[in-house]
Amino acid sequence: MSVLDVIRSRREATNFQGKQIPQEILKDIIDSAYYAPSGNNLLSREFIIVESREMLDYLEKTTPFMKWMATAQVAIIVTGRPDVSKYWLQDASIASAFIWLGATDLGIGVGFGAVYHSEDERESETRESYVRNALHIPEDRRIVAILGMGFPEGEPKEKKLLKREETIFFEKFGQED
Repeated sequence: MSVLDVIRSRREATNFQGKQIPQEILKDIIDSAYYAPSGNNLLSREFIIVESREMLDYLEKTTPFMKWMATAQVAIIVTGRPDVSKYWLQDASIASAFIWLGATDLGIGVGFGAVYHSEDERESETRESYVRNALHIPEDRRIVAILGMGFPEGEPKEKKLLKREETIFFEKFGQED
């Protein structure tokens, strides 16, 4: 499948089969994270791989919006390091996208759980502390997201996209008069 085909077919999975992800597939997904670009090649993002059912069930409660974690077989926690680069959030976000696309290409579904909350410092602190304490993540790291993965149970819902004319502009913002 071409990269563009993977991008077009990507969906969020919210229900997974109870089937384990083979280690060779997981290794390739981890490589997607490892090889993701970062600003100025400053490695301001890190990844924690969780396969323990007990910890996956714990992580489900990070936010009320991660019920899909109950059936996930693996999670990748993406952290950012503001002490390394001012682009830590962008670097972690790009890495999350690479993970998602790599997983999609390999037939693995992904659920995305935002942990860092840029507009609500208190909520972000609550979510990040919940994950930080369980996984012994140092205080100088920000916990950006949790990506839960597994073989999808059924076909994920179709994406509802805005019309191209409402999203893509040429030469300047807005529609031509």
